[in-house]
Amino acid sequence: MRIYTKTGDDGTTGLFGNRRVAKDDTRVEAYGTFDEANTVLGLALAAGAPAELGAVLVELQARLFDLGADLATPRGERPDPTYLTRIGDAHVEALEGLIDRFEADLPPLANFILPGGTPTAAHLHHARAVVRRAERLLVGLARGEDVGPCAVRFANRLSDLLFVLARWANHAAGVPDVPWRPRAHEPED
Repeated sequence: MRIYTKTGDDGTTGLFGNRRVAKDDTRVEAYGTFDEANTVLGLALAAGAPAELGAVLVELQARLFDLGADLATPRGERPDPTYLTRIGDAHVEALEGLIDRFEADLPPLANFILPGGTPTAAHLHHARAVVRRAERLLVGLARGEDVGPCAVRFANRLSDLLFVLARWANHAAGVPDVPWRPRAHEPED
């Protein structure tokens, strides 16, 4: 099997079910942006995530593939393929469980914090920002197309989880979060 098919040379791509859409279609932008977030999770892993965190990140990468396949398979056009996993309540609840588990180890937040710290934490903050962008695209898509009842909730919880995991990575390494300090307003001349 060759990696290139040449079918996208005209600026279109195929959704599951053989429908072709422009590569800048909102649906493609959304699942492509979740794919970008998945890649950033790979960077967090490569940066030396602790084993407990690494196992979670690999699982999140697999769930992002599930979400991408879900979004690349428009609902209602034909029966779902047997291999397809639709994002559902259980996926959202799993993210909430992980948030609770990792947040229990952290001191309470007293301020907004700046993204950064360890390389793993910095990549997780980056992944969170990419997921937020993907979520915005998904919300726009959901206004006009059926994306299922849980995809937007999943994206929202995932960004929350990535924030907690970034804080946890810093905490596990003994690196404090850097609080945001607003600059005092200086009078204009």
